Amino acid sequence: MKRKGLLLSMALLMGVTTACGGGGGSTASKPDDKDTVTVWTYPVYGEYETELKDRVAKFQSEHPNITVQTEMLSWAEGPQKFDVALNAGNPPDLYFHSVDGTYVNTKLALDLTPYMTDEIKNDYLPGTLELGQIQGVQYGLPLYQFQWGWGGNKRILDAAGIDWKKIQSEGWTWSEFKQAAAKLTGKTADGAPQYALVTDGSSLDFIEMLSRNNGMPDVLDDSGKFQWNDARILDTMSFIKGLLDEGYMPKETAALDPTKRTDMFYAGQAAIISKAIPYYDVMLATRNKDIDAGTVKGEKIDFVYLPVPHNDNEPAKTTTGGEGYVAFKQKNDKGEQHAKNTFMVMEYLSNAEAGSASNQLALPFVRKSQAEAYAGKELGSETTLAAAKKMAANAELPVTLKLDAALAAKQKQFKEQVVKPNMQALYSGEKTPEQIADDFKSKGSQSFGQ
Repeated sequence: MKRKGLLLSMALLMGVTTACGGGGGSTASKPDDKDTVTVWTYPVYGEYETELKDRVAKFQSEHPNITVQTEMLSWAEGPQKFDVALNAGNPPDLYFHSVDGTYVNTKLALDLTPYMTDEIKNDYLPGTLELGQIQGVQYGLPLYQFQWGWGGNKRILDAAGIDWKKIQSEGWTWSEFKQAAAKLTGKTADGAPQYALVTDGSSLDFIEMLSRNNGMPDVLDDSGKFQWNDARILDTMSFIKGLLDEGYMPKETAALDPTKRTDMFYAGQAAIISKAIPYYDVMLATRNKDIDAGTVKGEKIDFVYLPVPHNDNEPAKTTTGGEGYVAFKQKNDKGEQHAKNTFMVMEYLSNAEAGSASNQLALPFVRKSQAEAYAGKELGSETTLAAAKKMAANAELPVTLKLDAALAAKQKQFKEQVVKPNMQALYSGEKTPEQIADDFKSKGSQSFGQ
């Protein structure tokens, strides 16, 4: 792979690849001219920042004319910082994220199609390269396939008599979850409230996962039809309201951020945490070792990976997709050679060695070379990996991969401006599910003309 990667790099630097629609940038620069490629990313897993620095240093030693400037963003503030830069017409060359139709709508997302050699395309496992496409056009290279589920505390589940192995194998309905929630709600050993489920009030993943398990792939379906305007979204919000009213979820959910949500789960104040990936298995195993070593205080937790419950009358769906690097040009286009250099860095940060991301996160690999490089080194318990494989059979891919850029942008705007404040109002008790459903219907009609 190293030799192949070098050959690819030489080909790109020599300008063998056909020029893409760089949009009128200067063509005067040559392959050996000095250039800088900017990368904005996140702490994808515990050692990612250190590994990224090592990989960048290695790349620069092989390509001394290219400087790679990396910036590690925080999960809380990074998305807003990127949106500001994108709206100003000056995004980084590479940004760690899922591909998004709103990016394409700015006309700054870089079409990677001219740079995608057969060697690269054939290295991706079936169905994975598409995770970096919008309507068949390549804008990103996925680093891993994400998979969202819920995470349970084995001690609490066992104490309540919850057959979590059966749930992992067969799934569970909303009615079955409510029955379990009643058993999981009570007091901790020190008298503090113990909730069946904890989520945060600032993200939308909770409502998205539940509505997806009520027959709605997203606010829109992949044909662009508005979904959140009928009884299904009302049922979904009524289900959430019932969990709050019964005390199965904290009354202060509206005020919880993702960190507080995790802290409550770690403290044994919640039996189940929303939005968990198999990586929790790895994180908690490390935390348990630190507790044994005396470097961390707290109760050890054995992780149980759980599917999201589904409406009794709808099939189970697992939220999946791809995350990796998305490439951009800027309002002041830096030219075709810079675009080639950007792709070269992108491919380098996504190749076989980058399979460490999938491996560390206990998620499926996206490239054959990655699977080969980490064969026999997979992290995560057999139980968690088996549950993840079972859940993958019910995968629901993001509808944004099939929507045109304008519709994808409208959907994102609807979520930010309509869904987010309404969910806050639901959690805080300021609005009823019926009032919110009416608001979704009227605002959806305005936004989507449906």
